[in-house]
Amino acid sequence: MFMTGVHTNMAIFLMTNPNLKKNIDHIYIMGGGVRSKNPTGCCPKNASSTCQPQQCGDHGNMFTAFRSNPYAEFNLFGDPFAAYQVFHSGIPITLVPLDATNTIPITREFFEAFEKNQRTYEAQYVFKSLKIARDTWFDDQFYTSYFMWDSFMAGVAASAMRNIRDEENEFAEMEYMNITVITSNEPYGIPDSSNAFFADRKIPKFNLKKNGVHSGHVQIGIQDPFCFRGNATGICKDGYTEEVTGPDSVRVRVATRAKPNVDESSTLDREYYVNYLDVLNQPQHKGRFKFTTEFPYYKEVLYKPDFKGKKLGKIVVFDMDMSAGDFLALFYLLKVPVEEINLKAILVTGSGWANAATIDVVYDLLHMMGRDDIVVGLGDSFGVNQSYSKVGPTVGDCKYSKAIPHGSGGRLDSDTLYGLARDLPRSPRGYTAHNSVKFGAPRDTDFPQLRQPLALEVWRSLVKSIDDGSKITILTNGPLTNIANILLSESNASSIIQEVILLGGHINYKKNQEKGNVINVPSNKYAELNMFLDTLAAKTVFESSLDITLIPLHAQRKVYALPKIIKMLQAKNMTHEAVFTRRLLTRLHHLHQRHHLYRHVDMFAGEILGAIILAGGDQKLLNSTFEIKHLKVYTDGQLSRDGEVIFDTKKKKGFKVLQGFNHVSCYNIFSNGLLRRKQSAVIGGFGEQKRRWSSPTA
Repeated sequence: MFMTGVHTNMAIFLMTNPNLKKNIDHIYIMGGGVRSKNPTGCCPKNASSTCQPQQCGDHGNMFTAFRSNPYAEFNLFGDPFAAYQVFHSGIPITLVPLDATNTIPITREFFEAFEKNQRTYEAQYVFKSLKIARDTWFDDQFYTSYFMWDSFMAGVAASAMRNIRDEENEFAEMEYMNITVITSNEPYGIPDSSNAFFADRKIPKFNLKKNGVHSGHVQIGIQDPFCFRGNATGICKDGYTEEVTGPDSVRVRVATRAKPNVDESSTLDREYYVNYLDVLNQPQHKGRFKFTTEFPYYKEVLYKPDFKGKKLGKIVVFDMDMSAGDFLALFYLLKVPVEEINLKAILVTGSGWANAATIDVVYDLLHMMGRDDIVVGLGDSFGVNQSYSKVGPTVGDCKYSKAIPHGSGGRLDSDTLYGLARDLPRSPRGYTAHNSVKFGAPRDTDFPQLRQPLALEVWRSLVKSIDDGSKITILTNGPLTNIANILLSESNASSIIQEVILLGGHINYKKNQEKGNVINVPSNKYAELNMFLDTLAAKTVFESSLDITLIPLHAQRKVYALPKIIKMLQAKNMTHEAVFTRRLLTRLHHLHQRHHLYRHVDMFAGEILGAIILAGGDQKLLNSTFEIKHLKVYTDGQLSRDGEVIFDTKKKKGFKVLQGFNHVSCYNIFSNGLLRRKQSAVIGGFGEQKRRWSSPTA
């Protein structure tokens, strides 16, 4: 078994199938740091006085948490107790920790040798990936801070299996050590509520010892106040592979350093450097295709509509967070006649449901609909006043991310959407890193112009492009990070924005027993996710002079009936966008019915409501009613209340709040919009695209 990530899956397997341990011959692990002294973050000898050393000399490599935990390595810190279960399973283990990987950096000599040695497609692919990493690496310290982590473990494991009898290893010096994985912090024997294995239990879980090294405080976040003691280095050790003796230790074979090259005349001073390039370039098992050889008639085509002679509707910016419901809303917005809605830009917030790279699905959807003219801007990954580089602000910090249900950030819900998205056509546009010196990268890539635009850049460009006197309507379906940053950085933003239609917030009426939807923070009963995930952004927007229409949670919940929408999305010769939407909703409904981890996904249907209200073309049918409410958002740093929308007794700001509408008509409006042939897909999907790229006549 090769393990190059967090140990959760393996631990669950071993704990639930102890009878199958005998089937596992050996486990090879990349992770941990036993005697390591991490060179990452050290200031070079000739560095300027502005260079601030970070995790220089630490045992671990947690660049997001090195101030609180200088001992842990990423893979083990992700689930320390799972790692403990794996290490103490009784299965023979070879560990390749930071001790060894820190001695095999990607040096300039190796990089240049690799650049000249790319005889296979896979070598070309790996070098291109490595080059992107080099061109975008922080502080221009790539050659001293980027190591062959997982790949070195693969080499050490392959060598060990070739030489299993004499235990010789070609690439690493090896040593047996007695270690354990620390899962809590001193003082041991005094557990608090952070440690669920001991807290309020007469008998600890998993047969742990009351006064052992697992019985103290468990680090509850990267800015856990417990871990800080004045200005000293952080004291927390969760995830540390520490050398210990006694019953808590386990004997493990550990790689301590990379072996030097036996050929002393070579510019490559590690034996593994040479072998890695040789194996990657050998003709056996080489890749058969790269994209342009698999598709000999591949062409990059941008679809930009011709709107000459058309009187375009109101200028709209869609601010989304890449949840499944936001893609449903985007499909609908693109189907509304351009004479009514002129969708000019999309801002994607990184503080919501998905990671930055999944922005590619936005580009693919726009490409399918023939709207490569719409610009897409990526917002900040952290909310307002949230950053791993600062210690514990009262409001903010990354503690809010725990509220996102399992299914965000590339997990369950996102897998559902992005798995189906493989059927979308591939857009020539897409996410690239900030790969230009102009925008802060250490150096330019080969194509610096292809960098991903940022949300504020897109906003500023849009404001410059519109006619004098024109105003912008914003529909936001996610956390308010982007809008808050616009207000904080652009002094005239409020005068340019016509209206903000805000999908979110849960108004806590006195007699209201209906709960919010921050389901992973049980103590917070009345908040809604978009307000909770960035409470300071919500406060900034709520206290602004913007004209805001609020579509609260209780209104969204009226359109949670996934089966009704699915039923209405049935017709002969359906549009491609209707087919995709129906498949996505059907999958979500099945998962909602079958698995408790998906109990929240019906809320994605509610995210179509903002798009329908914005379009406004069927108001008589929708029969929507609004009331003016004076509101504010709770932002005092209490997890149990942050994000809660409450009535403002001082009546400083009035909001136009959706009170009622015909929810059956809402289903009809949405389904009819997607089934309409006008402004339909230009290219049906990846299958159609493959046929075009495979034949000269297609």
